[in-house]
Amino acid sequence: MKRIVLISCVSKKLQQKAEAGKLYQGSLFQTSLAYAKSLKPDNIFILSALYGLIDLDKEIEPYDVTLSYISKNKRKPGLKILTKEEKNAWGIKVICQLKTKADLENDRLIILAGKSYFSPIVGGLKINNLDLPLKGKRMGERVQFMKNKISK
Repeated sequence: MKRIVLISCVSKKLQQKAEAGKLYQGSLFQTSLAYAKSLKPDNIFILSALYGLIDLDKEIEPYDVTLSYISKNKRKPGLKILTKEEKNAWGIKVICQLKTKADLENDRLIILAGKSYFSPIVGGLKINNLDLPLKGKRMGERVQFMKNKISK
């Protein structure tokens, strides 16, 4: 049985093509990545709103797509927010990608993401092999929770 950590993408990115693990910027992503590494998993993947499931070392272009709700007054120009149908399709795509990287019957999946990113995929996963340590926590609470876990 492998331990696999999935972390969500974030809106803050470099402005040029880079490895996914370096493209995403900001406290939430950096803390998620550090916490994921502290768990000593067999693999870490990123849940990207555009690309689906991606390896940390995969080179990708920056993009402005999200699964999260963003109020109109906080949206950046050009930001694409996936519709309910697009989120469902994204979830199916991620499960298909995961099946090529993991044994969904036996591997342990730890998802470090908010509801917008884990909801579309949990239906395709075995609940008893799934950990959602950030479930129910707001953004600042997620960062603090992970920082506290890393420092122990």
